[in-house]
Amino acid sequence: MSRTGELGAAGEELAVAWLRAHGFIIMDRNWRMGRYELDIVAARGDRVHFVEVKLRREGGLTRPEEAMTPAKGRALLRAANCYIETCGVMLDCQIDLIAVEYAPDGSTEVRYVPDAVTLRW
Repeated sequence: MSRTGELGAAGEELAVAWLRAHGFIIMDRNWRMGRYELDIVAARGDRVHFVEVKLRREGGLTRPEEAMTPAKGRALLRAANCYIETCGVMLDCQIDLIAVEYAPDGSTEVRYVPDAVTLRW
């Protein structure tokens, strides 16, 4: 695995740990169906959360939150709709973002952004 791939996998592990620590149940990870993909599908209460994980090195040109572009939001919405149809989800849903930043000293910061994509189901 490449250094970038290792960093991405570590970022997703941090995101999963954060979600579990905050009462989420992980339903799926790295779900794919054709051209659609979702990083994490989690549930808390009576809601399903489609969680996109973005990571960056601290001090880079952009923050992880800036990677949630309108085009990425539309792609996530299509993927979420495919998941809902394929898996028969009958709960309220939302798309969230977990931003992970790696500092040069090896520390990390994890930020949760609920409803990162305005849904139009």
